[in-house]
Amino acid sequence: MYIGKVVGNVVSTKKEEALTGYKLMIVELIQRATQEKLEEIVAIDLVGAGRGEFVLVVRGSSARMATKNHDAPIDAAIIGIIDTFDE
Repeated sequence: MYIGKVVGNVVSTKKEEALTGYKLMIVELIQRATQEKLEEIVAIDLVGAGRGEFVLVVRGSSARMATKNHDAPIDAAIIGIIDTFDE
């Protein structure tokens, strides 16, 4: 799992049918201790996260398993909203 911060959303009216109904969010993966930005990715949102919230993100096969649709072309998924984290 990764820690990220939601920084925006993506609107796509034409997309793979398996992605229909999923909200797509732009997430900055961060280094916890420094909150330094590591990478920016697009992830499907499974928990209703909003801009500015810190989130838990899974990637690869874990993201597909979280959707229970193993054939979907999903590489990253938001699976939790972080309330707090300690340094």
